Amino acid sequence: MTASQRFLSLDVFRGLTVAAMILVNNPGSWEYVYAPLEHAKWHGCTPTDLVFPFFLFAVGNAMSFAMKKYADAGNAAVIRKILTRTLLIFGIGLLLNWFPFVKWSDGHLVMKPLSSLRILGVFPRIALCYGAAALMVHYLKDKGAFVAACVILLGYWFVLVAFGAPGDPYSLQGYAGLPLDKLILGENHMYKGEGVPFDPEGILSTFPATCNVIFGYLAGKFIQEKGKTYEMLARLMIMGCLLIFTALCWDMVFPINKKIWTSSYVLYTVGIALLLLSILMYIVEFRGQTKWTTFFTVFGKNPLFIYVLSGVVVKLYLLIRPVPGQNMYSWLYQNVFQPIGGNMVGSFLFALFHVCAFAAIGYWMDKKKIYVRV
Repeated sequence: MTASQRFLSLDVFRGLTVAAMILVNNPGSWEYVYAPLEHAKWHGCTPTDLVFPFFLFAVGNAMSFAMKKYADAGNAAVIRKILTRTLLIFGIGLLLNWFPFVKWSDGHLVMKPLSSLRILGVFPRIALCYGAAALMVHYLKDKGAFVAACVILLGYWFVLVAFGAPGDPYSLQGYAGLPLDKLILGENHMYKGEGVPFDPEGILSTFPATCNVIFGYLAGKFIQEKGKTYEMLARLMIMGCLLIFTALCWDMVFPINKKIWTSSYVLYTVGIALLLLSILMYIVEFRGQTKWTTFFTVFGKNPLFIYVLSGVVVKLYLLIRPVPGQNMYSWLYQNVFQPIGGNMVGSFLFALFHVCAFAAIGYWMDKKKIYVRV
């Protein structure tokens, strides 16, 4: 088995995560979505709530290989690489939030004002979590980064209890990160999907989210050190089970919650990620069953590019109006997919079609050896 094939399962895991992100982000209609493809209303965790932390875990996996390449570089060169990549991903996120730069208003296209541009979001969070985790790994090394992650998770719990609303620190209005975001970001630059200014990728919750990257890095490093052995596989599965058990116990006093990214949520998602990765490794690395993996590896080889492209396409759908008063997104759903499967199935088919369409783009890029590195 060649070095490039040895950890094919990591590419599959990353690609599966990107495909899932596109699937859950693009239903034909948000009124018709199967329950597992929706986020939990507040406390709790649905399959959809696993997708983003899985991606951060995969970022950590990839970082475990990249940091090896930095080993011979000087301190200044490493810091420059980390900061450059962080700023680049953050900048892409800002542009994606602003894109397509114009919007419809009273039947006319007008510029989208920067005064209401959302600053944070999925890509900015990826950038900040990557940058913070990479710097911790670089300066604190593996053990130090693990200790730092534990301190962050416990410290986050303390901060929410100490500075949140007395008796209700885990509610939306009682969440300690809400006034911080309003103070630093401003309400105009925050997400308003909850009906009020509240950013699920806010400043304070970025700290525990960074731990998903750190644990992903440590898992990737462990896999590389142990190699393809049943001992490695067993220890991954045991650790996954222990983290899930710990998270469920912690949930009784510190609820599992994606929108404020609680520490119990971090352990829960990392635990499930370890179990899923163990299963994939057993199937791909140990059993050698790889024929089915291509669909997912094409996502995993250009993950950030394909995810950005999916966001660009959807935003263009919302801008284009094939008929007056209706954008391309709803037109496609109502005229193509809804007639085929009805409301619920049609909405799901709309999302599935776009997953397959971007898989085809990824397959073409892979055949042409086009890999966009960010």
